[in-house]
Amino acid sequence: MDLNFPLILVTAVFATGLIALLDRLILAPRRAKAAENYRSSVKAPIPETLESLERESAVVETSRSVFPVLLLVLVLRSFLYEPFQIPSGSMLPTLEIGDFILVNKYTYGLRLPVIGTKVLSVNDPQRGDVMVFKEPANPNINFIKRVIGVPGDKITYVNKTLYVNGDKIPESFVGERMDDFDAHIGLRPVYRIYDESIGDVTHEIRKDMMIPNRRAEGEWIVPEGEYFVMGDNRDRSNDSRFWGFVPDNNVVGKAVYIWMHWPSWTEIPNFRNNGGVQ
Repeated sequence: MDLNFPLILVTAVFATGLIALLDRLILAPRRAKAAENYRSSVKAPIPETLESLERESAVVETSRSVFPVLLLVLVLRSFLYEPFQIPSGSMLPTLEIGDFILVNKYTYGLRLPVIGTKVLSVNDPQRGDVMVFKEPANPNINFIKRVIGVPGDKITYVNKTLYVNGDKIPESFVGERMDDFDAHIGLRPVYRIYDESIGDVTHEIRKDMMIPNRRAEGEWIVPEGEYFVMGDNRDRSNDSRFWGFVPDNNVVGKAVYIWMHWPSWTEIPNFRNNGGVQ
């Protein structure tokens, strides 16, 4: 079952804030009045009894303590920066499985948490950006891909070659490498690394020599208010070539920095990949 963390966080902020407000307006005055009535009704008030009358409940105490923290987390996560972990190899070699990244939430404008409605426009996604977005088929799942096409663009992908508006995207061969042994095929897959320049960004992409050239070919016109995205691991990415475009309402933010690499719980975290996301 997929957990909607933003919804859980918003609910927790609302609940703890409401309890803290009720305590300030109603419950705290009642406790103070009860303590004052007790003082006036006896000659020698018992300190323990006074303390009991003035003491807030555990629920109120916890809510008043955690509300400011939860509110700060909500503001930071919703409008400034949000951490994500890379779960798959679709963005290799740019991002590895286990990379922890920071996503800038305000680059593309301010959006309301949970519903994602944009309340302030700042910038639009640009070709070459590494963008986090909600999967169109399941908004509870976050995807990360590179923006290839913006509204109005014509995208063509033929023979593992990318064209935008009829122009071939420049790429230069870097080298040929081999993956670890794959038990499913009984081989060490061979792949090639290329430098690709799209928009103002030059980055590496990966093409798998074990996968036919004619896979995932096609031509697409990007509609208004939507984006065409692809993984840098071109032959092993579930992206717009298969399920279509990313609506603007699904955009989460721009990946800007790798701050830790932790591929599994059995390994020690390291910082070898730290740096800006290209």
